[in-house]
Amino acid sequence: MHTLSPNQHIQAIVKAIKFEEKKLRARHTFLAHQNTLGLIIVLTSLGALIGLGTLYYLAVIPAWLCIIAAAIVTSISHEMEHDLIHKQYFGKHPIMHNLLMLIVWCMRPNTINPWFRRKIHLHHHKVSGTDQDIEERLVGNGTKNPFIRAVIVCDGLLSLMISGLRMQKEIKGFRFLTIFNAGFPLATAYFVMLYGFLGFHLLNFLAIPIDYPQWLLSNIPWINLVMVTLIFPNVLRSASLNLVTSSMHYYGGVNNLLQQTHVLTHWAFAPFQLFCFNFGATHTIHHFIPNQPFYIRQWISKQVLPIMATHGVRFNDLASLKYANLYR
Repeated sequence: MHTLSPNQHIQAIVKAIKFEEKKLRARHTFLAHQNTLGLIIVLTSLGALIGLGTLYYLAVIPAWLCIIAAAIVTSISHEMEHDLIHKQYFGKHPIMHNLLMLIVWCMRPNTINPWFRRKIHLHHHKVSGTDQDIEERLVGNGTKNPFIRAVIVCDGLLSLMISGLRMQKEIKGFRFLTIFNAGFPLATAYFVMLYGFLGFHLLNFLAIPIDYPQWLLSNIPWINLVMVTLIFPNVLRSASLNLVTSSMHYYGGVNNLLQQTHVLTHWAFAPFQLFCFNFGATHTIHHFIPNQPFYIRQWISKQVLPIMATHGVRFNDLASLKYANLYR
């Protein structure tokens, strides 16, 4: 019996993905209006986020519901940023393209700017699974210590501070300040507000007397509004995404596309998948076909995933977590 080479398995998967996408586009001709769809998704997500903030401000919904719903909405904006990085929308219209990039960054202010992220994300596709993959290492992939890994997953700034020195020695061209400055001004403001908010309430909890300036006290209601509608939802969203992506990407032992990721559909990850738009179940498709809108991946995943399994892509390889994501 003839045994397929890794490249033949890869080509078979690519062919299947393209075939399913072609069938889908033939059935639904509106998918040809990709720029319009991208614009509608971004504006709808932005409108939903503003609407949730308004409902919370008017005391129509509680804080916990606003945080959960806003985290789901911002997860859509993350997928849109990902697509925009691959120039899936308005690639020939730079003004509109960059406007959408700015909007999705504003909805997720705890990230580096999307123009810089484009550089490290495209690099990720070239070196995925190796120690040169800045993007995945910054979210915990390949980290052995479970406590340090948990901190990295939950906090992007602490991740950079913990891992920056090591990565500067190991990754060609890595510069701590370059990554740090790529978050200015939105990520800078985000972390100042997050740590300031937590510090403020910790001091109050400990009953430590502080003479706060009047301008700060008078703006507490607005600060609370921003925390509930934007800051805390993105804490939840980014932690969920970081956990899922750092669990499904391999680190070390990778020689081809089949070995870069495994498909993550395990029930234990379901709550986190909710806040990263089912990333674990569909992102492997993206590694085989990078230039494909996220909604197409979701739509065809039911047909494509069994084919990927047949051709050697692993599913729910949770044992790899014991070995810091090593492909064994």
